[in-house]
Parts: sequence; C-alpha cells; structure tokens
Amino acid sequence: MNGTALQARAWLAGIVALCGLWLVEGGAAARLAAPQPSTGEAFAAGPGVRPGAPVASPLRPSAPVRIRVPDIGVDAPMTGLRLGADGSLDAPPAERRNLAGWYEDGTPPGARGTAIVAGHVDNADGPSVFYSLGSLKKGARIEIDRGDHRTAVFSVDAVEVYDNDRFPDERVYGPTAHASLRLITCGGGFTRETGYLGNVVAFAHLTEVR
Repeated sequence: MNGTALQARAWLAGIVALCGLWLVEGGAAARLAAPQPSTGEAFAAGPGVRPGAPVASPLRPSAPVRIRVPDIGVDAPMTGLRLGADGSLDAPPAERRNLAGWYEDGTPPGARGTAIVAGHVDNADGPSVFYSLGSLKKGARIEIDRGDHRTAVFSVDAVEVYDNDRFPDERVYGPTAHASLRLITCGGGFTRETGYLGNVVAFAHLTEVR
C-alpha cells in the first residue's frame, strides 16, 4: 500500500472518535439502544467475499447520490465527507437524520477498492439513517445510485461490532482487488456519559450494476 493510502486510513480512524458525539443529549439515550449484530453475522474466517456470491467488475469512479438498504428501510440521499481540522472524518449533520455520507477523498462506491459510507445511528430526537444497521444479515442488498446514472448493487458479506479501543483498521479500511463497501455507524455498549462505545460495520462487495 502506498503512503497516501496509509495516511487516508489513519485519518479515517477518526470515525471511531465521533461515536460519543452522535447521541449524548436528552433522555432518549437509554431508550434507543440500537440493534447489534449477532455473532452469526460475523465472518466465519477472515474478511472476504461470502462463499458462492457473485463478484461484479468494478466501475469507473463516480460520486454516489443515494443509498438504499431495503431490508432495514434505508432510502437516503448522500453527501461527501471531508477531513476536519483535527484530521478526523467529518460526520453528516446530526440534525439531518435521513442522510448518509461518503469519504469523498477515498474510493467512490462501485469503483475498485474500499468505499467508506458513514451515517448516524440516532440523535437526540430518535433513530437516524443507520439505526438498524446492526440488524442487517449476510446476503442483504445495498443499492447506491451514482452520478453516472448507474446503480451499484452490493451484497453484505458480514456485519461486525468493535469496541473503540479495538477497532481493526486493516480489516475495515484495507484495500481490496474488487469493489468493496463498508457501512459504518455507532454501536456496542452505551453510556450517558460517553455515548456509544464502539462501531457497527457492514462489509459488502459489488455483485451487479444496473
């Protein structure tokens, strides 16, 4: 991996640091514990394409404009995310509950490599776009409409949850030879003082282009 890719992965680790900020207001915190993935949805061995799943050829880069995950009711516009002054990845505006963001200095969804899409799990008013990400199952479909008027269709390979202090950068952000996708939100344990203590990550790969 070249130095630029390594630097980008280091910056993206800032996603983890954002978790405690996503829901720390109001009494809704304890009542809105988001679904968490079961051990059965984790990788059986190391990360990779789910056995038997088709793999589509990567597309040319094009910015995403909308994401749909039918199994968990996601149908949301997308916005580009950049790095903040402290080098961490900015989050989508918390007040826009139905909005997902993608790391626009990285791989666009559908292109070769690992694309990163982040969304809030909830805010002080209730569930947000990726609230149900932890309930996603292997084989679930993710559709991303792109600026080139093509739809990249992904299939979920695994859904895992990690504590903040054990976040596996290489596992999540590492490069792939095909078009990969990671959906990331807050998860794990929750306290009123610190917010969520970890991240839920859905791993997927490109299976179809429409």
